[in-house]
Amino acid sequence: MSESEHRMIEILRILSAQDKPTGSKLIADELKNKGFNLGERAVRYHMQILDEKGYTERMGYSGRQITDLGREKLEKGLIYDQVDFIHSKFEEMIYLTDFNYINQSGNVVVNTSTIYNEESINIMKEIFESGLSVSPYVNIKKVGNRNEIEVTTLCGTTIDGILLNEGIPSQPQYGGLLEIENFHPEKFTELISYKKTSLTPLDAFANSDLTSILDVVNTGTGIIPANFRLIPGIGRQKTLEILEKLNKIGIGGVIDVSHEGEDILGLPVPDGMVGIAIVGGITPFCAIKELGEEIDIKIAEEITDFKTLSPITSTITQTLKPITNNKQPTLPFLLSKSWNLIQQVNFNVEKRKGDIISNVSYVRKDDLDSALAIMEETYNNNPKYINPYYNLIEHPNDDEKIGIATICSLSIDGLLINNGIMSTPKYGGLLELTEPPLFIDLISYNGTTVDPHKIFLSKKMTSITGNIGPNKILASVKEIPYISRDYAVYLLDILNNIGFSIYKIGKPRELVYNAKVDNYNFGVICGGGLNTIGAIKEKGIDVEVKAIEKLLPFEKMDRL
Repeated sequence: MSESEHRMIEILRILSAQDKPTGSKLIADELKNKGFNLGERAVRYHMQILDEKGYTERMGYSGRQITDLGREKLEKGLIYDQVDFIHSKFEEMIYLTDFNYINQSGNVVVNTSTIYNEESINIMKEIFESGLSVSPYVNIKKVGNRNEIEVTTLCGTTIDGILLNEGIPSQPQYGGLLEIENFHPEKFTELISYKKTSLTPLDAFANSDLTSILDVVNTGTGIIPANFRLIPGIGRQKTLEILEKLNKIGIGGVIDVSHEGEDILGLPVPDGMVGIAIVGGITPFCAIKELGEEIDIKIAEEITDFKTLSPITSTITQTLKPITNNKQPTLPFLLSKSWNLIQQVNFNVEKRKGDIISNVSYVRKDDLDSALAIMEETYNNNPKYINPYYNLIEHPNDDEKIGIATICSLSIDGLLINNGIMSTPKYGGLLELTEPPLFIDLISYNGTTVDPHKIFLSKKMTSITGNIGPNKILASVKEIPYISRDYAVYLLDILNNIGFSIYKIGKPRELVYNAKVDNYNFGVICGGGLNTIGAIKEKGIDVEVKAIEKLLPFEKMDRL
């Protein structure tokens, strides 16, 4: 799916949610809420294409409405393709990069974000001066009549494109969070694979609760966004020479280059390959977020001529020092970390007893009554999609907080496996409750170190308690061999009657709510255990969200 088609799918979703003709201004505003920085003029251009395809029709001066053909297109909205699209998008950007570093001409990959406070430019400048960026080359311009300022910065993908033009295939692997201690890079603490997500990895981590870039600048210790890629070992020396030349003209951000087959910053490097870690191009933007300033961040959004950029500063002091310890333990992905807990589930569906996996999130004791009331109201408003079970647990070291345990959907995999049925958690997703429901984002459990649902909650992407438009809730996709379907359906039906939130049991080769599983398997869609916790968060109560925390006896759970 191209970027343009993805935007048109989102426009169709917006029109489908309306029961009347809709104008381009409202569509542009809704697209902005979904993370698409598209003005009214661009929306009108996309709408003309949709009209020509028969997906929409103009209703006089009132705007457009979706047609039956458009609804059919939307029902096949292809989010499963979007999981592959992110990686393909970066491959496209790498190919289109034709920057010549000798004469400093040609196209580069850029991130263009919007800030709303001119003072934020000073914060960004401080980050550029610290060397925590790919390049100080930027383009800053005011937009429209409002206090909007577009800031275009160089994306690290440009370096991949330059290497490819020199015959060195650079393969983006992960975006993540890198721990810095006393100015020395230590290890990656979180990762998302480019190949297994519909959400750009660094966009997932662009959150003031996750990064501490300003702390790194001021104290030398904190967390920054970073990317990781692989190149063939034979190209290491040539790459080092190219990186040195790039650094002289103001393109850098390289944290370290490993030796052939040598692990780096807690990441494995296969034999015959070399790992390269680079500062995330959005690092200056994330620093603005840390101060609570409003900003819309776009990642690797477009290609532009390098000549449109100019240095924001000529004074750069490299904050980061060399790596001192390269023997860090390898960082495991979420699915690998979860199997031991999944295997310990011994819940008996007939007796309704035994251990399940729980999420334990914490609120202040003063907020507990309000939190439970919100959970109960959320369940009563939508019992089909919300799991009603919870348990209260003391905080291990804070007398003023209390834990709310909810049932993690991995409990379902554990129960099936305990009954001889292989069940593999495939995706954590954000499910929009349209008719039919559709996943609008998916992250593979085998391609992330952090629970996908925690990401969606931290980025405030849910609408579990919302009254405007379709709700967006947390859900997961499981993959089960078709041979065991009859027995699995029997067990899942019992679980659903108990209240475990089983939304859909698919058939072989069927797209279940727009999610795709492998051939000879069928998909099962289950509710996320953090939906009630997300409801608390949406209502403004401070909650420390945790996922996949511990085993608990089901019989000790209370019901809303």
